[in-house]
Amino acid sequence: MELARQVLDWVAIPSVTGNEGDYGDAIARRCTALGLAVERQQLAPGRFNVLARGARPQVLVCTHLDTVPGEVAIRADREAIHGRGACDAKGPAAAMLAAVEKLLSEGEDRVGCLFTVGEETDSAGATLANARLAEPWDPRFVIVGEPTDNRFVRAGKGIYKARLVAHGTAGHSSQSVGPSAVHELVSCAHRLLASQWGEHPVLGPGTLNIGTISGGSAANVVAERAECEVLVRAVDDIARIEERVERCLSPHVRVEKLHKGYGPIEFELPAGTEGITVAFGTDVPYMPRFGRPLLYGPGSILDAHTDHEKVAVRSLLRAAAEYEKTLRELLARIEN
Repeated sequence: MELARQVLDWVAIPSVTGNEGDYGDAIARRCTALGLAVERQQLAPGRFNVLARGARPQVLVCTHLDTVPGEVAIRADREAIHGRGACDAKGPAAAMLAAVEKLLSEGEDRVGCLFTVGEETDSAGATLANARLAEPWDPRFVIVGEPTDNRFVRAGKGIYKARLVAHGTAGHSSQSVGPSAVHELVSCAHRLLASQWGEHPVLGPGTLNIGTISGGSAANVVAERAECEVLVRAVDDIARIEERVERCLSPHVRVEKLHKGYGPIEFELPAGTEGITVAFGTDVPYMPRFGRPLLYGPGSILDAHTDHEKVAVRSLLRAAAEYEKTLRELLARIEN
């Protein structure tokens, strides 16, 4: 089956963040073969977004070129394609282009495609595309592809990410010296974990994860420095999240690096669709000029970023049909 073979071919092309060039070239070749006008929008040497359009691009499909690191055995069976990027997000890319191909074959020229670099880290590609948006691009809607179990998303949690650094005074642990940076950071972490992170009527509670923690040099040495990274799945404005974090700090613990964050996101839905909620991030907050966003894709977020990443063939086929149907509906909305 052609769609499955396309995903299998693309999964075989490594495209870990920072090394998206070969896969970007493959996407560009596919878009050119469809008759789209193709532009490589360079972010850095060897890294570029792929923009592909008909004559009057007003409804776009968009997903990312990069994957997370980690090898996954590449194979296909009757039910699924297995490999890094299968569902996040090379399966969505193939299904999107299958839908675009169908519309192009009927003479529809109001479609366009955006494939971004860096979504898995800092959304630098989406930020660049948003900054450089110009005619003839006139996006009214953008369908973003991520693994959502073939369900449209009504809302998603935001993200707040920061590095906290504690400073102490080094010394021999047999003496009354300090403070210990490790002790200060652990106390701060305890307060963070005991805090409430807001409640949303649709998305539910905000949550916090301390993903990394390090510090000190030896068990018998009072620690001079310690640090951790925290990530909040936000259901409040970022300003409120920052206030809560600040209340958990001490004179010896400060936010050293705050990554660009954003609050909860609401998505458009096709007619008659109820939609689900998600807690993972996307490029959407970084491309506000690309029209009203929808979020949908084949595969499960439970398989993304794992050592068993896969996408089911029937999920791909359903996604291609659903993308085509939704593109038609959105184009009709513009006409009306």
